[in-house]
Amino acid sequence: MNVSVPLVVILGIVVWLAWRYMGLRAWHVVVCLLFGFFLAATSAAPEIRRLVAALVQSVSQH
Repeated sequence: MNVSVPLVVILGIVVWLAWRYMGLRAWHVVVCLLFGFFLAATSAAPEIRRLVAALVQSVSQH
């Protein structure tokens, strides 16, 4: 997927905004990071990657 770095940056900004303005605690951020890290190691990771790629492609065409 060619947009992986920009997508990570956008998601990072969303997490930072949630932490800054929505009361997200540091331990919530850590749990989300660990969840994503371990989810990437499962057999569901390729399907999630395909789904995200299809969504990004769909949004970028409009």
